[in-house]
Amino acid sequence: MEKKGTILMQRYELGRMLGQGTFAKVYHGRNLKSGQSVAIKVIDKEKILKVGMIDQIKREISVMRKIQHPNIVQLYEVMASKSKIYFAMEFVKGGELFNKIAKGKLKEDAARKYFQQLIGAIEFCHSRGVYHRDLKPENLLLDENGNLKVTDFGLSALFESRRQDGLLHTTCGTPAYVAPEVINKKGYDGAKADIWSCGVVLFVLLASYLPFQDPNLMELYKKISRGDFKCPNWFPSEVRKLLSRILDPNPSTRITLDKIMENSWFKKGHKPIENTQTQEEKGDGLKDVQAAFSSSSEENPNKATEGESSMRPTCMNAFDIISLSKGFNLSGLFEKEDNHKAEARFTTKQTPAAIVSKLEEIAGTESFKVNKKDGLVKLKCSKEGRKGQLAIDAEIFEVTPSFHVVEVKKAAGDTLEYQRFCYQDLKPSLKDIVWTWQGGEPQQQPQPQPQLLPV
Repeated sequence: MEKKGTILMQRYELGRMLGQGTFAKVYHGRNLKSGQSVAIKVIDKEKILKVGMIDQIKREISVMRKIQHPNIVQLYEVMASKSKIYFAMEFVKGGELFNKIAKGKLKEDAARKYFQQLIGAIEFCHSRGVYHRDLKPENLLLDENGNLKVTDFGLSALFESRRQDGLLHTTCGTPAYVAPEVINKKGYDGAKADIWSCGVVLFVLLASYLPFQDPNLMELYKKISRGDFKCPNWFPSEVRKLLSRILDPNPSTRITLDKIMENSWFKKGHKPIENTQTQEEKGDGLKDVQAAFSSSSEENPNKATEGESSMRPTCMNAFDIISLSKGFNLSGLFEKEDNHKAEARFTTKQTPAAIVSKLEEIAGTESFKVNKKDGLVKLKCSKEGRKGQLAIDAEIFEVTPSFHVVEVKKAAGDTLEYQRFCYQDLKPSLKDIVWTWQGGEPQQQPQPQPQLLPV
């Protein structure tokens, strides 16, 4: 437990707590040597190990090492003890931009200044191969001079994170600010998605309410997918035109950052910031990031014990849950439906260890080799089929700690052989742990044998 007045690593004195989340607390701090005010983010190692967030924390550090800009909150130093990780960050006194908007819409010049600073910061991020992916007023802070500071890179992605198709595939962000292509699980350009979110922020600055609103989440996403919004009558015509190009649901025709910065409304009073600090000039405190996690493997409370699986299920966010049911799958808003996809899902109240154990049992009796990683179990038949070796992926998703969804799909091989295996072997063998198959009723209720339906 950190207390006010605690001396941290003989470098910082901790002050009052500024805020807290599920895995971290943020304190005001003072650099003992320089007297500079800082924000100290204290992360509980045990908690992030339990939920598998070590990679996300490492990515956040890696991202913040790449970006040093006057309109981005700076990370000064990373330190660690046996049980905690500490970020020493820039202390921003003015609070969230959200609090300013909550009092009412901003004047045009003020909104434009914040938008200019936001675009400048995001353009710098993109030039360094960093995509924020969660831009919203709550993640935009104001310093004592009223200048904007982008923060919270916890959901950010690096250029290197793209798959072979050149796109990002993690569905994340805040629903009202997320771009339509992010909802579609076929991949998206991180830069184009950030631009969309910047457009939503601009609208909110000038209107003090969101462009896309609906109490029904499905209806909200339909509006976003259509770009269905209306500017209030006090918006200048130049802003209306700019927003129509930013909030374009088609990412291929959406305006680019370069074009935004060339826009006549955007350029009024704009003073571009020259960021002269190089990567080499940054402090030595960020060089040994790995040291903050050096003891993680020894302390891992999630280490498998005898008889348990080390599998860690994938946690579901709102986008994943919405897309579980065929009736709620938003990909239909963007593409033609494929009725021949070899996929099926089932729900279970069993633990990931029990699910994996059952899959391994089935694999052993049916000549399948098993490969496990995180929440994914890969089954590959040792025998050659009509179209090579049949391969099946079973991914475990955690909805709650006591309720899981398992998605089963063909990864390779013949579809008919896959369907035959599902009907004759997989489904009967799983009947003891399945609560319900997709489209069926819970197994605890009397019912006919449910069918394994393709998605």
